[in-house]
Amino acid sequence: MAKAELKTKVNSGDVAAFINAIEDNVKREDSKIIVELMQQATGDKPKMWGTSIVGFGNQHLKYASGRELDWFIIGFSPRKQTLTLYVFNRPEQEYSTLLSTLGKYKTGKGCLYVNKLSDINIDVLKEILKKSV
Repeated sequence: MAKAELKTKVNSGDVAAFINAIEDNVKREDSKIIVELMQQATGDKPKMWGTSIVGFGNQHLKYASGRELDWFIIGFSPRKQTLTLYVFNRPEQEYSTLLSTLGKYKTGKGCLYVNKLSDINIDVLKEILKKSV
């Protein structure tokens, strides 16, 4: 049986056009700030991964199962409900002190969900990004 191919791959999509097409003004402006913060944290330019994720950097991952894939180091997606930040590439407990002072957010497997940047402390987010890189 053939392995399913990963749909979310780096591509030549236009990040600026993707961000500028976000209808919600707050989410669009927050996304521009997140691009800037993630670019500063990684030193890498943003690239589109699939149709809706902006990723920074590239790493080759190999799981215990033998599965291998190329993935971004950190990234985000301006989803309809929340800004989804893919930043937890270490056990989430390693971020607990920072998260305790971040503000209003939710977490999921590898993700930080934020409604809008005004809900969180940007300086703490910068520290989370640095730790993740």
